[in-house]
Amino acid sequence: MPLSHETIVLLDFGAQYTQLIARRVREAHVYCEILPFNTPLVDILKRQPKGIILSGGPASVYGDGAPHSDSGLWNTTVPVLGICYGFQLLAHQLGGRVEHAEKREYGLAALELRRPSLLFDGVREKSNVWMSHGDHIAELPAGFELLGTSSNSLAAAEHTQRKLFGLQFHPEVAHTEAGRRIIENFLFNVCGCAGDWTPASFVEQSVARIRQQIGSGKAICALSGGVDSTVAAVLVDKAIGQNLTCIFVDNGLLRKNEFSKVLANLRERLKLKVTGVNASALFLTKLEGVIDPERKRKVIGTTFIEVFDAEAQKLGQVDFLVQGTLYPDVIESVSVKGPSATIKSHHNVGGLPAKMKLKLVEPLRELFKDEVRAIGRAMGLGDEIISRQPFPGPGLAVRIVGEVTPGRVRLLQEADDIVVSEIKSAGLYSQVWQSFAVLLPVRSVGVMGDERSYDYTVAVRAVHSQDGMTADWVKLPYEVLERISNRIVNEVKGINRVVYDISSKPPATIEWE
Repeated sequence: MPLSHETIVLLDFGAQYTQLIARRVREAHVYCEILPFNTPLVDILKRQPKGIILSGGPASVYGDGAPHSDSGLWNTTVPVLGICYGFQLLAHQLGGRVEHAEKREYGLAALELRRPSLLFDGVREKSNVWMSHGDHIAELPAGFELLGTSSNSLAAAEHTQRKLFGLQFHPEVAHTEAGRRIIENFLFNVCGCAGDWTPASFVEQSVARIRQQIGSGKAICALSGGVDSTVAAVLVDKAIGQNLTCIFVDNGLLRKNEFSKVLANLRERLKLKVTGVNASALFLTKLEGVIDPERKRKVIGTTFIEVFDAEAQKLGQVDFLVQGTLYPDVIESVSVKGPSATIKSHHNVGGLPAKMKLKLVEPLRELFKDEVRAIGRAMGLGDEIISRQPFPGPGLAVRIVGEVTPGRVRLLQEADDIVVSEIKSAGLYSQVWQSFAVLLPVRSVGVMGDERSYDYTVAVRAVHSQDGMTADWVKLPYEVLERISNRIVNEVKGINRVVYDISSKPPATIEWE
């Protein structure tokens, strides 16, 4: 992000809430950039941050191999806010004492403020906060004032002269009553931010950055017709115009009739220069015998790049590949920030080969889905595109558990089309994050027309989510589930059983593979 935007740097120590902290900052219209915990101070200061936030994390500050930040953080004039582990690290590195707590704090706790502070402006003297820690600060460093306590911890403190603040609780979660107010107090009262980061400003700055990155070169865009890749394509089209060619690949794993519908929409409504490539036979051939989901993703990612490389050669000199990669894709695929775990690789992140002829352009890489939708609206994209439910890059391959075959793809396309159409008919499509069918490698006995059947099982999945990082299953009305089940069993020959997935994320993921 160009330095013309006010920036808050968020150092990631591996907390499950790191992305949520960034979201809260961005919701206040302040740009937040997540960096690894061990980023050198010189690289942090290059971003001219208005403030620095230290995330929580699972480690103990005194443990072997515990993540520690550059100790020079405490000697700058930039305000610092440490949250949970970040507060403990701040105290530890400045001479305070952090110990294993005899009584751990998890869940709701009562915060009682002891003295006024810019950080707690407008916050009641007593309020509920969310705790999640096994260590606590037994003694504050010299120069720090205690701001608030809970029954089991020194819950908040500050060094007013040096603008260093620490919170033992998590202000970013909804359970902390005044959490948003506390974060905004840090941004505006302490750091002096103006809140100038908006979807419109993101578009303006992104277009400028893309022009600088690509220059007079040519780019192709990996376009799927979904929200992410479409917004990325429109951004790059604004930047370089006819030097962008969008490539929409039919990998044989799209929804029913999706290739022709999406291709027409991109060309006619968005006026993008799009080349349609039917590579379904190539993808399905390469997926023969592949069962492991990680291997599927790698095969699909590698094959996509092969197709793009081949199309690029037809266009002459092309140096760049545009993708609609989002932050949840990145954080689940590779640990690029703090010490967070790899969940699964995505075709546009972990599925890419180590050596690739094209250079990547990923203008949405640090954004969440709802932020991308807001940016799409700012560019005037219609609801039909903006409100489209997410569809995985590897397509139906990760919704077919087991081997992907043309016959199984056909079964799932038909079943999935019924699920989506019934969700739309019930007026629920825009209220649900994702709704789809999953084909299981399970066959069971059924009775159809007084005859025995031995056919496949389909699982229906519908979830609520804000950004894909967490999700909860949707309590679909029984009559909607009944219509979906009846239609699938009656209309899709080869499926005789329908089940409903009631798993949340975590512990499950949204997609089955």
